[in-house]
Amino acid sequence: MASDFTLEFERPLIELEKRISELRNFVGESQFDVSAEIQALEARAERLRQEIFKNLTPSQRYQLARHPGRPFALDYISRVFTRFIELHGDRAFRDDPSIIGGIAVLDGTPVTVIGTQKGRDTKENIKRNFGMPYPEGYRKALRLMKQAEKFGRPIVTIIDTPAAYPGSGAEERGQAEAIAMNLREMSRLRVPVIAAVTGEGGSGGALALGLGNRVLMMENAIYSVCPPQSCAAIIWRDGSRWQEAANALKLTSEDLLQLGVIDEVVPEPGGAAHRDRDGAANSLRECLIRALSELSKLSPDELVMQRYEKFRNIGRFLAEVEGQQSRAAQNPAAMQDSADAQGHVGTQEPEEMPDSGIEGV
Repeated sequence: MASDFTLEFERPLIELEKRISELRNFVGESQFDVSAEIQALEARAERLRQEIFKNLTPSQRYQLARHPGRPFALDYISRVFTRFIELHGDRAFRDDPSIIGGIAVLDGTPVTVIGTQKGRDTKENIKRNFGMPYPEGYRKALRLMKQAEKFGRPIVTIIDTPAAYPGSGAEERGQAEAIAMNLREMSRLRVPVIAAVTGEGGSGGALALGLGNRVLMMENAIYSVCPPQSCAAIIWRDGSRWQEAANALKLTSEDLLQLGVIDEVVPEPGGAAHRDRDGAANSLRECLIRALSELSKLSPDELVMQRYEKFRNIGRFLAEVEGQQSRAAQNPAAMQDSADAQGHVGTQEPEEMPDSGIEGV
């Protein structure tokens, strides 16, 4: 186990695994043969693991996404990439430790990798600002992206942030402008961009690194406009109803894949990434290599257009009014007249605007 922190729903599995470990230690210290008992407990633990992690609710996945033992950006970088060289600073204000980035190699291909980084303890969390970037962090990320474009390097972003930092200092230095600038410039990048949501994907703070040709998402990560607690406080004025909000927000990888917001779900071996960091990193590495291979076949113009069309198509739905299809089959002429009438409502030509006398208005 990567962490001593235990969620309530995984406690039965943790206790069973602890019992198996104690039996193994007992075998090493005695002459008794308890291999049959160990095998039976291991089979039981595997069944329990599948039962727990294959039937997770959105609120449980939200808890897993925030698990303190979950691998962070530097954990993935050390396992997925080689020859990583970190680069610092936005060349305007200062370096932001909550966003790390630099040059690395992915399966023989030089890339630029950028990620939001949380801390493992209080001291590191203060240094990393709990994974919530300042404007200078986003400007550093954009500087590295433009550098990657200049030298033709693909870009990989690793997203795990509750949100952009909302403090007064961040607002004074232009937090909203920094996020908006990233969105605009990322949409124009002429190199492959792959975004991977590995933990929390919170609001514009995540989207500022998420405008990619491919958007991947770890199986138990979340991607949402705001945390469930904030949503519950806004909608119901009651933060304790966060589990209801988690169900309504459609923030899980399965929901977002169905809605077309993401392109692929990255499986987490062992049920959850915090239980097997190496396995989670290997799964992500395979998906990144496959995505990069596919995107490398596109020209710069095709990359820009593919990215544009991908995000323009998000949120388009075709809804069928209940009973409309059957009525149309019975009387198609009447349905067409009704549709024409609705189409003309509010479409009268506006009156001609008076001449303002100002050219270009």
